Amino acid sequence: MNDQQDSLPSDAHDPLLDGLNAPQRDAVLTTEGPVLMLAGAGTGKTSALTRRLAHLVRARLAWPSEILCVTFTNKAAREMRERVGHLIGPAVEGMPWLGTFHSIAAKMLRRHAELVGLQSNYTIIDTDDQLRLLKQLIQSEGVDEKRWPPRQLAGCIDRWKNRGLNPQDLDAGENEAYANGKGQHFYRLYQDRLKALNACDFGDLLLHMLNILRTNREVLEQYQQRFKYVMVDEYQDTNQVQYLWLRLLAQGRQNICVVGDDDQSIYSWRGAEVANILRFEKDFPGAKVIRLEQNYRSTPQILAAASGLINENSQRLGKTLWTEKHPGDKLRVIGVWDAPEEARRVGDDIERLEREGAPLDQIAILVRAQYQTREFEDRFISIGLKYRIIGGFRFYERAEIRDALAYLRVIAQPADDLAFERIYNSPKRGLGAKALEKLHLLARRRSIPLAAAAIEIVDTDELPARARNTFLSLMRDFARWRELEKTENPADLMRTVLDESGYTDALQAEKTAEAAGRLENLAELARAMEEYESLGDFLEHVSLVMDNEAASEEEKVTIMTMHAAKGLEFDHVFLPGWEEGVFPSQRSLDEGGLASLEEERRLAYVAITRARRKCTILHAANRRIYGQWTSSIPSRFIAELPDDHVDSETTLSGGASLWRAQWSEHADPFADVARAQPARTVTRGPGWQRAARQQFDPKPRRIAESTRSAASFAAKPRTDLTIGARVFHEKFGYGTIAEQEGNKLEIEFEKSGRKRVLDSFVKAAD
Repeated sequence: MNDQQDSLPSDAHDPLLDGLNAPQRDAVLTTEGPVLMLAGAGTGKTSALTRRLAHLVRARLAWPSEILCVTFTNKAAREMRERVGHLIGPAVEGMPWLGTFHSIAAKMLRRHAELVGLQSNYTIIDTDDQLRLLKQLIQSEGVDEKRWPPRQLAGCIDRWKNRGLNPQDLDAGENEAYANGKGQHFYRLYQDRLKALNACDFGDLLLHMLNILRTNREVLEQYQQRFKYVMVDEYQDTNQVQYLWLRLLAQGRQNICVVGDDDQSIYSWRGAEVANILRFEKDFPGAKVIRLEQNYRSTPQILAAASGLINENSQRLGKTLWTEKHPGDKLRVIGVWDAPEEARRVGDDIERLEREGAPLDQIAILVRAQYQTREFEDRFISIGLKYRIIGGFRFYERAEIRDALAYLRVIAQPADDLAFERIYNSPKRGLGAKALEKLHLLARRRSIPLAAAAIEIVDTDELPARARNTFLSLMRDFARWRELEKTENPADLMRTVLDESGYTDALQAEKTAEAAGRLENLAELARAMEEYESLGDFLEHVSLVMDNEAASEEEKVTIMTMHAAKGLEFDHVFLPGWEEGVFPSQRSLDEGGLASLEEERRLAYVAITRARRKCTILHAANRRIYGQWTSSIPSRFIAELPDDHVDSETTLSGGASLWRAQWSEHADPFADVARAQPARTVTRGPGWQRAARQQFDPKPRRIAESTRSAASFAAKPRTDLTIGARVFHEKFGYGTIAEQEGNKLEIEFEKSGRKRVLDSFVKAAD
């Protein structure tokens, strides 16, 4: 197969290009060299990406197995495989390297596991198992678990792995992040324990492969030669270890195409770094940047409002979205008294839309925080409005599902101590904590798994006769089930295990609605397993896909967080809770500085651009947060929306000019209250006017101003900081000023790399 596109005549019509606009066609046909497809919201990036992938195969530039195509979710991978399959037919089945970061890394690691001290049949543990393992380590080291909980340590380890850090790579600051300087020690203990279990967590999948590629030149060159083309979706969401892994794989041929939108980078709390997409042109000199700016989703009014808002951000590559759609309605911004009134107003509007013929499944309420959903649930239940909460308790996280999977994991991997611990006494077999303690002592003494210790302990007097007989029966069952695995399909094997273990009987004996529901869940699990040929394939699928995608045919209003809504679209979108402290969140204002504020603004941009036809923003003067009533001022993001694209109304005095005055640097916060006519008069009990005016108190205004974008104050650069000066930043540590533009500094930090910060956040180093 040729490396150059010479299989099609230059004047031949390529049906893959039908329906694409000029930039999309350019993205499909630019196959050689690095390409950044900067795709705005709703600009058809999936069409361009899938057709580019199909073009590489149809034009015979590469075999399907020579293309690495990485997505962030299994849903996106399935959608891409289906769409490419429609374009190139059965050839899509020959694309083993199309999938998520973790699924592809897991496949690579199976081939090279011995290079990091694992066997190819390693187990991927989930969060629950990780926490139990960390709890054991904390207890064994005599650390106060209440003061230093396992979940905190798990968070530290996850952050370190997302940054590509091994235990030996931690600096003093990171080491201090847990148990007064024992972070590195526990990280090392945890990694050693995982290897002893022949297991790894999700973070290890990429970290192990990064270590292998860094230290084994032969393996790196093998993959660099294999992958003629590398394609990456949602590049703005990559974290450091994903970025380093991709950069190594693509450095050979330099044929990498990344697709993303810096204005939709909203997952820093997962480790995502918007800097990865911002520096793509530096990482790959000569890269071609193709901007997809024609929007096919939203009206011009919605796009103009969203664009005006996101223009307030400084850390962006920049693009201008446009559309050929009818102008449509302006954004509505509605001020209400409190959260219950907010829910009533949204409920009334949705009922009106339903009467006008709008499908409920094309209506969404997007919230910044989960606690905001309760008011809407209460209201919708009272008026009989059907709704669904997206992002609730997930299927594979239910206790009975975890139990069933633990049985299957022990069958597939006898050394999986964490799974064995979960089910050795489930259902109840009379094996208590003392029996497990004896197993642990024997296992540590002999350096063997718990399952092997259970087999050995039955020949000793360490346990009472009843406990020994119970262990003997259980181990015989596992031996028999392990033989059945070779001949039975996974679904039938699971049914057999649950029946013979007594698990099914125990649930049936409860005779409760909850137990009946658990049995239904287990039946659903068996149905899911019928799609898999082997137990190993299913267990890996579960490890990589922890979501429940069961869908209902009944139309319902969707309630979900803004983060969860990314990638979705609805005709009508309601955005409640746009108040300071709610959105942007108080935590982002207090802890993250300007970077977090800009991410909150990107989240607002994402939320608005989910709307196809109409978008309604609401803010309340009062809101109960974690049981406490709080008076609020409207979000600064409302003030940043362009006047020409907003219609406003409020149940309080003030109207459209009210929130804009609050965010004007020199405005009197009460002036417009006195002048403006109310949009609707509301009668309240004694003292309500005073409470309403408290939201505009000069004191909270000053607090808000102190966290506002520094650019809006036209700050003057400090004279004591110059290029080459050494400075200190509380988060990034020590560094040297490399570039200076007004009060903005580019600093090369010793531990964190190059960062762009405001001079007010640093001080001159001694």
